[in-house]
Amino acid sequence: MNKTDFLSMVDHTVLKADATKSAVDKVLSFAKSNNTASVCINPYYVRYASEYLKDTKVKVCTVIGFPLGQNTTKVKVFETRDAIENGAVEIDMVINVSALKDKKYDYVENEIKEIFDEVKKSDKLLKVIIENAYLTDDEKRKVCEICKKVGVDFVKTSTGFAPTGATASDVKLMKEVVGDKINVKAAGGIKTKADIESLYEAGARRFGVSRTEDILKEF
Repeated sequence: MNKTDFLSMVDHTVLKADATKSAVDKVLSFAKSNNTASVCINPYYVRYASEYLKDTKVKVCTVIGFPLGQNTTKVKVFETRDAIENGAVEIDMVINVSALKDKKYDYVENEIKEIFDEVKKSDKLLKVIIENAYLTDDEKRKVCEICKKVGVDFVKTSTGFAPTGATASDVKLMKEVVGDKINVKAAGGIKTKADIESLYEAGARRFGVSRTEDILKEF
């Protein structure tokens, strides 16, 4: 993997609650200069980012139900619609972890499908954050099976706000379940080129990274 390959798979990310406009500007400027796959930002900045990046190939990605996933389905669908109207072309939604752990699989599937249907009305892309830190391996498999059934674009390891983030073992497990038609995004705690290479080897093809500049220096 060279640095161009790396950047083409990076969702350059700023999602902290205290991220100021200057912090967001820094992320947008870096993404624009280095042609990352996307910027991943909170919904509040989507319209601004969309204008900033309108003459580039960098996509605007935002998060839905973030970071806990505990909003109602109706709210998540509204969030999704609003984000797309503001210029988002990639949506990273957090599942309802509580519902999954209570084995309310129909609820989890219906929620993902409703958001997926909203995203596909305008031919956008959906990544489903399953937040592995809180799940058993069986639960990870189950939610990946649900995502495969719905036909989402990506399953994603983590929000970056849970106790742990992306691991190669989780990426491998997820990829084994979803197969070739759905991609895996690794996010949370990715700090080095070695992390990227390990996660890529396990099957990840997109990376949520806030330390992109530091990692890029390693290439």
